[in-house]
Amino acid sequence: MLRYALAATFTVCLAGGSAQAARCGGDFNGFVGSMAQEAQAAGVSASVTYAALNGVTPDGAVLAFDRRQRYTFNKSFEQYVSTRVGPGRINGGRALLQRHAALLSRIEQQFGVPRTILVAIWGLESDFGKGDTGKLPVIRTLATLAHDCRRTDLFQGELLAALKIVQRGDLPLRDLIGAYAGEIGQTQFLPSSYIKYGVDFDGDSHVDLRHSIPDVLASTANLLKTSGFKMGQPYGEGTPNFEAMREWNRAVVYRKTIGYFADRLMGQ
Repeated sequence: MLRYALAATFTVCLAGGSAQAARCGGDFNGFVGSMAQEAQAAGVSASVTYAALNGVTPDGAVLAFDRRQRYTFNKSFEQYVSTRVGPGRINGGRALLQRHAALLSRIEQQFGVPRTILVAIWGLESDFGKGDTGKLPVIRTLATLAHDCRRTDLFQGELLAALKIVQRGDLPLRDLIGAYAGEIGQTQFLPSSYIKYGVDFDGDSHVDLRHSIPDVLASTANLLKTSGFKMGQPYGEGTPNFEAMREWNRAVVYRKTIGYFADRLMGQ
């Protein structure tokens, strides 16, 4: 019944005129139908929109996780860093600095972001791609969060960006999986950042932040460069580079942990 009802909603919305902002709360099917109309007004094809949104249902576990996030960075820096940066992760990062030395050199030359900062972020976000990058369907996650009125504007934008990732051909819908806020890939980009900062650095005409290490690291560097990060300048708390990393994560304790990890990778 839900699939049939949503299909009917799609038919009504696509037959309508210009898109209007979707209203949060209320009937979920009607909300998703309005988002489908917005997506097509933004250039997403009817086939992509229908394949992505038809039959989608809200995810209560995503909402529950979202409510708990306010407590994530309540630990002191010392408490937090002790759980995130240990000898195993440092040694793993140093090994990857050697393995990908040529790639990281090219990225440094093009974007002006130190390799140790990039590898530190890579390690913190997904244990260098080996850890948990999320197992949730991104479209369902973002539709759930967008329908919830707490941060609907933010997540309506992220839902549209996720549909554009599929439209561009960067990731097929079946591969668009991520974490509890819709973050995607080895350095956990929100879809809007994926669209804005993503770089095809392996030359295959797609930005693949799930599987392509060159794309992952170059895109991370591009975000920091665009935010004002300067090569050769300090990145400790209170510096311009520390502020530039705010685009990556607003939490002071997290940015301090990036810097601490980068220093450990250099043997400091």
